[in-house]
Amino acid sequence: MNPYSIDRLTDWAARILGTAGVPPEDALVAARLLVRSDLRGYRTHGLVRLPSYMDKLGSGECRARPDVRLDTGPMLWTMDADLALGQVAGQRLLEAAVPAMRSQPLLFVKLHNAGHLGALGIFALAAAEAGLMCMLGQRTPPMLALPGFRRPAIGHNPFAFGCPAAGDRGPLVFDMACSVAARGHILMAAREGQEIPSGWALDARGRPTTDAQAAADGMLQPAGGYKGMGLAMMIECLAAALPATPASNSRILMEMPRDGAMGGQSAFFFFLNPALAGDADAFRAYMDNWMAHYRASGAPEQARIPGERGAHAERTGRATGLAYGKATEEALRRLGERHGIALTPSSAKEAR
Repeated sequence: MNPYSIDRLTDWAARILGTAGVPPEDALVAARLLVRSDLRGYRTHGLVRLPSYMDKLGSGECRARPDVRLDTGPMLWTMDADLALGQVAGQRLLEAAVPAMRSQPLLFVKLHNAGHLGALGIFALAAAEAGLMCMLGQRTPPMLALPGFRRPAIGHNPFAFGCPAAGDRGPLVFDMACSVAARGHILMAAREGQEIPSGWALDARGRPTTDAQAAADGMLQPAGGYKGMGLAMMIECLAAALPATPASNSRILMEMPRDGAMGGQSAFFFFLNPALAGDADAFRAYMDNWMAHYRASGAPEQARIPGERGAHAERTGRATGLAYGKATEEALRRLGERHGIALTPSSAKEAR
């Protein structure tokens, strides 16, 4: 596999987005977040999504120059992203929320009309790095079903949580869909001609399958059966019903997408400043104590705090560069050729 330096990947992705009319500053924001997703191990939500995003920009499902509007209040904000790329909308929201949270204990944000936010854990991580707890989730069109269902019943509705932690291992952060596996893993397996594990998905007739293409044309199974369905319903309430408006209700998509993540979806962000919501010293001491107990309860490779492996992978990737699987690398090269911006591997010296 060929190594690519982080700077080269970021510059290349930003230039690709620029060909769709995305302003340089927004293109750089999106590129950095996509590359950081790859660095942290969210490979199904990193640069592999760039071809789909370019298609959405070309079709008008996402807007290169959106009129993003933010209405603020004491503890409840509303953002209309105007079909912005999710990375652009999410970053603008963070840049407004983090300073505001220095003087208030909590904030709930309803996000309308956003593109695919990508790896939600990247936003939760950034909030936690700023000293905040953060939970966020995004509504997706229906994708989940249980064996025997005749159609997808509810979105796999991903959500993430981040919390600041002491030490040099980084914040606690996890990111999960309500399905056994993210649909991106299935799409990637279908592209590479691989089977998927049993229990991940159903075919279009509601039968369990290990055929990745049949799964891509079918339905996802919820994590933990009805427990996963319950989590998806919770996110549906917070990320779809709560931000709902008459206009959004009139255009909500209730069919499973066939060509990647859909634009114009709603989401929520919930921020909490532990330094203002409780005793800051007691909070830090408790976090240290329970995390130390957790780590000591199993082998190092088992008893990891969520986010530690991603932090290690990011440090390594920034030092040595990133490499991609054959199918992903070829898709990115074709995208570059289509837009006249070649993606070429870094030299060994540059990758380091």
